[in-house]
Amino acid sequence: MSAVTAAAPTSDPAADVAADRRVAAALRVLSVDAVAAAGSGHPGAPLGLATVLWELVAHHVRLDPDDVAWADRDRLVLSAGHASALLYALGHLVGTLPPGELARFRQWGSLTPGHPEHGHTAGVETTTGPLGAGLATAVGLALGERLLAARAPHDLVDHRTWVLVGDGCLMEGVSHEAASLAGTLGLGRLTVVWDDNDVTIDGPASASCRDDVLGRFAAYGWDVLRVDDGEDVVALRAAFAAAAAGSRRPSLVAVRTVIGRGAPGVQGTSAAHGAPLTADDLAALRADLGWEHPPFVVPDDVGERVAAVLDGKRSARRSWQARQDDWRREAPDEAAAFDAVATGVVPADLETLLPRFEPGTSIATRVASGRVLAALLPHVPALVGGSADLAHSTGTALPAPAVGDGDFSGRLVRFGIREQAMGHALNGLALHGLRPFGSTFLVFSDYARPAIRLSALMGLPVVHVMTHDSVRVGEDGPTHQPVEQLESLRLVPGLDVLRPADANETAACWAGALRSGRPTALVLSRQDLPVLPAAGLDRLPEDGCRVVRDTPEPDVVLVATGSEVSLALEAADLLARQGTRARVVSVPDRDRAERSGALARSVGRAPAVALEAGSTRGWWATLAGARATAVVGVDRFGASGPGDRVAAELGLTAEHVARTAARLAAPGP
Repeated sequence: MSAVTAAAPTSDPAADVAADRRVAAALRVLSVDAVAAAGSGHPGAPLGLATVLWELVAHHVRLDPDDVAWADRDRLVLSAGHASALLYALGHLVGTLPPGELARFRQWGSLTPGHPEHGHTAGVETTTGPLGAGLATAVGLALGERLLAARAPHDLVDHRTWVLVGDGCLMEGVSHEAASLAGTLGLGRLTVVWDDNDVTIDGPASASCRDDVLGRFAAYGWDVLRVDDGEDVVALRAAFAAAAAGSRRPSLVAVRTVIGRGAPGVQGTSAAHGAPLTADDLAALRADLGWEHPPFVVPDDVGERVAAVLDGKRSARRSWQARQDDWRREAPDEAAAFDAVATGVVPADLETLLPRFEPGTSIATRVASGRVLAALLPHVPALVGGSADLAHSTGTALPAPAVGDGDFSGRLVRFGIREQAMGHALNGLALHGLRPFGSTFLVFSDYARPAIRLSALMGLPVVHVMTHDSVRVGEDGPTHQPVEQLESLRLVPGLDVLRPADANETAACWAGALRSGRPTALVLSRQDLPVLPAAGLDRLPEDGCRVVRDTPEPDVVLVATGSEVSLALEAADLLARQGTRARVVSVPDRDRAERSGALARSVGRAPAVALEAGSTRGWWATLAGARATAVVGVDRFGASGPGDRVAAELGLTAEHVARTAARLAAPGP
C-alpha cells in the first residue's frame, strides 16, 4: 500500500477540519477570480470540487512542491481539464506556480493555459482537455509504476495514481476502453475520483446518459465506493483511505458534488459550467464563504495550514531519498540497471545491434520490424509495449514475457482491441520514462488519433507501429485499406512519420525513432518487399531521403516511399530500356526531406514523379518546385481482391509509372 502523508495535526481535530475548509474556500475563490480576470473559463467544476481536491492533497496524495519531479511522488491527473483553474489555484497555494501567473489565466505566454499542459506548468502530469484522455493516460501512468516497481526494491517505487474525472470523461468511449484495460491488468494503485454532479453543457447529464456507472466499473473488475456529499470530509477521507488500501483492483470513488457550489445564480445548473460568474454571483459567493480579501490574496491562516501540510510531505520525500541513497551505495549495479529502464536509456552503439538483411532477398517490413524489436529488447530494457490484439500480424509477437495476472516483470502488454486506450496508455508509460511502442493496422490509426495527437503535443518518444499500409492489403477490402491515413498523419505537428522502403531502412527507422525525443509513426508493409542494396545506410538519413539508384543528368526523378520504392526501381529499368535515364529516391521521412531541402536537391532540374500508395494531395506541394511533376497514388477507396490485382487496377504498376515518367521526360514541342 502506498504511504499516506497526513497534514500535521493539532490537538483539536475540529480545528483541523475548519482549517481545511478555509483552504477549500481559498481554492474556490482563487479559481473564480482567475476565470473572472480572463473573462473566460469554467468556474463550475472548481467550485464543486475544491473540498475534494484539498482532502486528496492534504491527506492522501504524496507530493513535495519543492521537488515536483520527485520520482516516487503520487501522480495527480485532472482528466476533467476544463477545471484547470482549480489546479492552478492549488499551485498558487503550494508555491509551484509563480506569483502573478494565476491572474494571467488563459493569456498568451502565461503558465496557466486554458487546459493543463505537461511540460509547460510545474505539477501538471499530463496534458488534458479532450475528455477521457486523462483517465486513459493515467492507466499508462499506473502501469508504468507497476513495471518499475517490479524492477526495483518495493519501497522505492510505491506510489499511486489519482485521477479526477467528470461526467463527460466517463461518457467518452475511451473511458470504457481504459477502465476495462485497467481492471484486466489489476492496477491496484489507480484511483479515479468521479465528480458526480449530473450536469453537462446541454443540461442534466441524466438527460443523455443513465448508465449505472458503479455497476459498470464493478463489472470491469474495479472496487467502487460512493460519497453522497462532496463536502463531507469524514466520508471523503474514509473513502480515499479505503481506495488506497486496495490490493490488485483499481478503485472508483463516486462523489456527489454541486457544480457552481456557492454561486446562487447558477449553482447546480449547466450555466455554471463554462462562463465567468457575474459580479453579483461573485459577491454572493464571497459573502457565503465569509471571504473579505481582494482577488488572488491568500490570508495568513490559509497559508499557515498549507505550510503545515507541506512540512509533513517534505519529510516523506526526504525519508524516501535516504532509502534510495542507501540502496545506490549498497547495490550500484542493480541501481544502474534500474536507471536504464526508468530513464529510457538507449545504447550508444544502437546501430551495431540492428540485424542486417541480405540484398536481393524479400521480406515484409512488418516482419523485419519484428526482427529488429527482438534484437533490441535485450539491449534496451526500457522498451515495453504490445499491440491492439494484432501481435502476430504487426510483428510484435516477440520472445519476451507478457504482463498479466499480477506479474509486471514482463515486457509485452496485451492491450486488447482498444486502439485509443492503448495510445493514451503509451503516453502514460512514456511520461514515466519508459520507451513504449504500440501496434495496429494503419487504417485503425484513426481510432488512436486523439492519443497520437497528444503524443505529439507533449513531445513523448512513443513509437506507433502501423502495418498493412496500403491497398495491397487486398481481400479485406476498402474498410481495411488505408488511403488517407498516411497523409493525414503527416499533418500532425511534431510527429515523425517514417515509411521505410525495405528491411534495412526499417532497422534504421527503428534506431532513429529510439534516438528521437519525439513520437514516431512507423508505417510498414504487409507484403514482402525486396531488400535493396544498403551501402551507406548505417543510420536513418539525417535529411530524410537517399538516392537508391543514380544516373548522371537524369531525364526524370522517381521519388517514392515504402513499397513504392521497389516499384520505382522496376519502372526505372523499363525506362532505361527506352533510353530514359531515371534517378530513384527513397524518402522514408518526407517531412524532414522537404524541410532539409534534400529532396529538392535530389530532384534538381529534372522532372519528378512521386509514387505512394495513398492520397496524392501532399505530394503536389512537396514537388512544387520541380520543372514538371506527376503523382501516382490512390485518391479513392480501394476494393476487395488479391492485393496485386487491386494495386494494378489502381495504377500501381511499373508500366504505368514508366509511361507517366516518359511523358514528363519527353522533350517539349
